[in-house]
Amino acid sequence: MSLQYTDIVGRLHELVVPYETYAKNSEFSMDGSSVDIVEINVSDLILSPDPQTFAVIPWDRRRSRVFCSIGVDGMPFWGDSRAVARRVSEYVSSQSLREVMGVEIEFFIHSVTYNVSPNEVYARVELSEKYPSGLLRVKGGYEVPAYSDLISRVRYEIVDYLREMGRTPPTNHHEVAPNQVEITTPPGKAVDVADTVMTVKYVARYTASKYGLVANFMPKPVYGDNGSGMHTHVSLWSNGHNMFYDANDEYKISQMCRYFIGGLIEHGRSLSAIVSPTTNSYKRLVAGYEAPAYLTWGIANRSVAIRIPKTSTQKRARIEFRPPDPTANPYLAFAAILMAGLDGIKKKIDPGDPISENVYAMSEWKIKESGIKVLPRSLDEALDELESDNEYLKPIFPKELLERYIEVKRKEVKTVNMYPTPAEFMMYMTY
Repeated sequence: MSLQYTDIVGRLHELVVPYETYAKNSEFSMDGSSVDIVEINVSDLILSPDPQTFAVIPWDRRRSRVFCSIGVDGMPFWGDSRAVARRVSEYVSSQSLREVMGVEIEFFIHSVTYNVSPNEVYARVELSEKYPSGLLRVKGGYEVPAYSDLISRVRYEIVDYLREMGRTPPTNHHEVAPNQVEITTPPGKAVDVADTVMTVKYVARYTASKYGLVANFMPKPVYGDNGSGMHTHVSLWSNGHNMFYDANDEYKISQMCRYFIGGLIEHGRSLSAIVSPTTNSYKRLVAGYEAPAYLTWGIANRSVAIRIPKTSTQKRARIEFRPPDPTANPYLAFAAILMAGLDGIKKKIDPGDPISENVYAMSEWKIKESGIKVLPRSLDEALDELESDNEYLKPIFPKELLERYIEVKRKEVKTVNMYPTPAEFMMYMTY
């Protein structure tokens, strides 16, 4: 039995025990310092399995897995990110609402080699997809048919495994870049969708490795082509009614939906530290690659941060928040998105009129004149924003968790910034 849990930044870990041991116990000891959750002097933590997440591992049916909560001294642990996602659902329920969420997970399936040492820094990515017309061109892969290419076979195998684990993706397809795919999650509450995201990553990494490939969830592994997002869809329901829907509205969205959008815009810069949480994330958040660079909203407009998909039905009315990427800890990301939107509803934050233009084509002068906020340009900048704007998170995010998260992410930035990159050699060798 694999007892799986997630650390603060969203990496999956597991403790493996015999099934007989699992059946006789409800708690298992773990070392929190070895996974960068706590310091070594307070490292003893407890895993408590959630039986509702039990699933047989389809490629080795002798084994099963279950997600776990983390506790300490008989109490919930402040650093358990999965508990944050559970608490946000309770918070939403306290407002007489129920969240329905779903995500599109984009990632690459390719061969990657890299080396980082004092005398050698490089990364090599092979974009190898071959179709009847030859190799896929840059930005030429969106929803291409699956012929006999290896990447398509790997994608289908991932989907088959997910179906066997009870998490059937509603859709899957080839994405814009060569070797890039998208898998969507079934709709559900924050913790359930986050569990599915972690399952997709777990399954995809195993399946790709069978073929000598890597399932790469980096937001921007390839220069000059689209990166990978984790577009997050949200609606709020009450008594069987979608509170984001208004049949009489021009765009079929309610005032509550507008206020929710207002909260995302108001807190979007601090949200970035949680939903776009790596230095690589900010190489994706640039104009021209279907990733947002500005905090604004629009109808069926993929150049904005918050898209309202066109719909004529109550069931499908929702917002799509486009800044998140798959390096985010999904438990923290989905909880933070909901809390930002709920703060907008509470404070009745008006988001202004939707943007119908291609924001990428707007001049910097026009963007400033329109009062459009710019997303942070780096993880450091996003962390500064989170330090100054986190009051909206406090009802469900423990203070210690936010402090530890920021500390760990600051260390990441410092480490990455110490290494020269090949691009710096290209730019600065002649100075």
